[in-house]
Amino acid sequence: MSTTEQQATTPEVPVSPETPALPATPGRRSRARAAGAKRLRGGAKLGLAGGRSALEIVRSLLFALWRRVVPLARTVWGVIGPVLMVITPVGWLVLLFSLVSIVLSAVFGWQEFTYLGTVLLASVVLSTGFLFGRASYGVLVELNPRRVVVGDRAMGRMVVTNVGARPLSPTRMELPVGKGVAEFQLPAMKPRDEHEELFAVPTNKRAVIVAGPAESVRGDQLGLLRRALKWADAVDLFVHPRTVRLLPTAAGLVRDLEGQVSKTITNNDIAFHALRPYVPGDDRRYVHWRTSARIGQLMVRQFNETRRSQLTMIHTSRNDLYASEEEFELALSVTASIAAQVIRDGVQMNVVSEMGVWRTQSVTSMLDSSCRVDPVGKVYPSVRDFARETTKRLPAPSVVMMIGGSRMSTQEYRSVESLFGQDTSQVAFKVELGSQPKISSVAGLTVITIGDLNDLSRLVRGIS
Repeated sequence: MSTTEQQATTPEVPVSPETPALPATPGRRSRARAAGAKRLRGGAKLGLAGGRSALEIVRSLLFALWRRVVPLARTVWGVIGPVLMVITPVGWLVLLFSLVSIVLSAVFGWQEFTYLGTVLLASVVLSTGFLFGRASYGVLVELNPRRVVVGDRAMGRMVVTNVGARPLSPTRMELPVGKGVAEFQLPAMKPRDEHEELFAVPTNKRAVIVAGPAESVRGDQLGLLRRALKWADAVDLFVHPRTVRLLPTAAGLVRDLEGQVSKTITNNDIAFHALRPYVPGDDRRYVHWRTSARIGQLMVRQFNETRRSQLTMIHTSRNDLYASEEEFELALSVTASIAAQVIRDGVQMNVVSEMGVWRTQSVTSMLDSSCRVDPVGKVYPSVRDFARETTKRLPAPSVVMMIGGSRMSTQEYRSVESLFGQDTSQVAFKVELGSQPKISSVAGLTVITIGDLNDLSRLVRGIS
């Protein structure tokens, strides 16, 4: 076959005039592979975006369902909640046994379980009859006195009056007092009748004891169902820590006659420090003319800055810094005794603990705050962090007192000391139950060791 015939039989490949055929070179093939990979990555991103959109759709549906279910559940609970609350734990246990007995009877055909389940269920149904009845009581709860010291006698009185127009049947009245509950059986009462009950409040431990609210209780004798109505607000009884009375200005570090003299030099104050040459701008009222005439140069007075006394007491209540609960209470009594005398002397002060800043407007408010202090865990990383965080918003003190237990090391006292300037007088009280009283000095820090509250007055006079 001739060359002309071969050319005639070979099929022709159409070539677009816009994209002329180019030879396939290695560089062109690599660019094509890169473009394909880019298209694949774009598809993957599109798929991921589609998946994320689906997740958002599901999340929005669940959120919409939640918004509809929660109000409905609250409405349902508002209706059935008061009904279910009258069932006591014993009542729920009886209902559970009744249900189990009936199920076993239906599965195995045991008549004994049928009788048991029926009797238990009937007991719950019959108990509902004891819940019905109206009550119209006026209840007054009084504590006399409202504030006592640990160990003092505290009495309470509850007066119940029938303020309704109908006689009331006998019922039981419960009065929560602290962690316990006092129960009183009220007799049948005609309209306007009064019934008085007296009770004693235990005060063997420092605390804020809440008495009330008083509740009238209706229920069956088996304790399956119980309906209680509150009739009076709660009343607080403050059991203050033991304190000792210090002599006036016995805390000699916080005397405040003309203010405390600091080492800061100022041009206008009371405490004279020295003379210096006059510079333009000095107040001519403070020129010392006699000295100026003698040496032939103007000399002006300099003064030490005097500050009004400001006491800050730092009481740590970390339980791991005290050897026992009695030692913790002794430390609190030391703090309260000093703070009470400082408030009586009219010195500005603040007391801080892990619970925050105490109220120190009066001795009573300070003692009330001390009743709320309880041993705590390690709230702050260190004692220094605790002191820094609780005092950083308080006025700059002229005197700082630190109170801690026997397990608080000297290094921890020194770490707190470094937070305040050199012009600040600092005293550390190390409370160690039963130890001999002593006053020592550690690198300029006065450390007072106290083991008995009665030694406090003598120790404080020793640093005056």
